[in-house]
Amino acid sequence: MRSTRWQTLLAVALGVAAATWIVLDAADGQGALPPQVPWLVVAVELLIAAVVLSMGWAVRQFLRGKRPDLNPIRAARTAVLAKASCYTGALLAGWYGGQTIVVLLDLATPGNGLRAVAAGAATAGAVVLAVTGLVVEWFCRVPPPEQEEPEVPPQVTAT
Repeated sequence: MRSTRWQTLLAVALGVAAATWIVLDAADGQGALPPQVPWLVVAVELLIAAVVLSMGWAVRQFLRGKRPDLNPIRAARTAVLAKASCYTGALLAGWYGGQTIVVLLDLATPGNGLRAVAAGAATAGAVVLAVTGLVVEWFCRVPPPEQEEPEVPPQVTAT
C-alpha cells in the first residue's frame, strides 16, 4: 500500500469545496439557506481522529518491539483505517469548507455568522482527521527487509 500524498488530499478538498460552493451558491440564488452544521459534527470528527491516533500509536509501539502481543491483522486494519481517515477528512474539509465560503460571502443574512463559525469548526475538525490519518499511516510504515549482501567467493590468484 502506498502512502497517501498530502497534495492529493488537498486537491480532493479543494475540488469538493469548489463543487459545494457552486451548488450552494446556486441554491442561495433561489432563496435557500445553507444547511446548519451541527456542533456534534466537530465532536465526532475529533473523536474519530482520537481513536485512529490511539490505534496507530499501538501499531507504532508494536513495530518498535514494545508491544509484541498486537495482532498483525489489527495493524494492517489500522493502516487501512488511516488511509480512509485521510480521504474522509479531505472530503469533509471540502464539504464544510465550501459551506463556510458560502456563508462568509453572505454575512448580511441573519444567522449566517453562527453558520460560518460552525462550518469553519467542522472544516478544522475534518482537517485534523485528515492529518491524523497521514500521521497514523506514517506510524504504520514497515521498513523494507534488510538484505544481506551476497557472499563473493574468494578470488584465486595464480602465482
